[in-house]
Amino acid sequence: MSQQKPLKGIVPPLITPLKDRDTLDVQGLEKLVEHVLGGGVHGLFILGTTGEGPSLGYRLREELIQRVCRQVNGRVSVVVGITDTAFVESVKMSQVSADAGADGVVLSTPYYFPAGQTELEGYVRHLVPELALPVTLYNMPSLTKVWFEIETLRRLADLGGIVGVKDSSGDMDYYSNLCKLRSERPDWSFLIGPEERMIESIPMGGDGGVNGGANAYPRLFVDAYEAAVAGDAARCEALQKKIEAFGEIYAIGKYASRFIKATKCAASVLGLCDDFMAEPFNRFYPQDRERLAAILQGLEMA
Repeated sequence: MSQQKPLKGIVPPLITPLKDRDTLDVQGLEKLVEHVLGGGVHGLFILGTTGEGPSLGYRLREELIQRVCRQVNGRVSVVVGITDTAFVESVKMSQVSADAGADGVVLSTPYYFPAGQTELEGYVRHLVPELALPVTLYNMPSLTKVWFEIETLRRLADLGGIVGVKDSSGDMDYYSNLCKLRSERPDWSFLIGPEERMIESIPMGGDGGVNGGANAYPRLFVDAYEAAVAGDAARCEALQKKIEAFGEIYAIGKYASRFIKATKCAASVLGLCDDFMAEPFNRFYPQDRERLAAILQGLEMA
């Protein structure tokens, strides 16, 4: 198994630019990748929640992995979401990722059938040795219905193939306890999903953020991470206000899908890529797009 460097800093969960339900917006993808890399991000996470991974066909997923890895060409680490309802499909996608040159994979709890913690531990113990790349575990209980409980993660700390945990629960008590696992696995990375919590996560022992807003404004989040690491309170406060102002785009729309819709729409408004959504979702309607564009216009981003 290859050795992935610990993930640190800002690792955008890349949106997947689409032209229709099974066609990548290739030009948009290339432009988006260069945009986020140009903003100084420290890695890329593809086929995650923001990337609509579970909604995409396997052929398209493979094409995306190959294109992104080829374009990045080792400039930063690329990790790939392989969460699936079928054990063997996670194994296959990890091999596709390894063959394409990815650096690691990201695994959440299997969705649809909720697993108990004993079942989940067994699943991870069976799966990790089968995977072709190092694994970052992904706690996303709002979508998978199941938490990676802290005690479960502590028991799994003996698995060398695991290199860290990403938490998108938004529960900062959980995140604080998660970071305490560093005493058992000092090599693990601890990354946070909710971008408005990224700055406060760093003093807790966090290593960075997997923040969807970095698709649109990567430099904002990189600057915020660097300010947090430096302990620059005044700069952190100023950048936190900008992150929260940008976060107003997520209040547009009434469905849970609005978070991905808003991120894709922002990238489209900025001229990066198409904002077509994988079904069953649709892009923002014109009036919502106008509201989002007005929010971006008022941000005063340098």
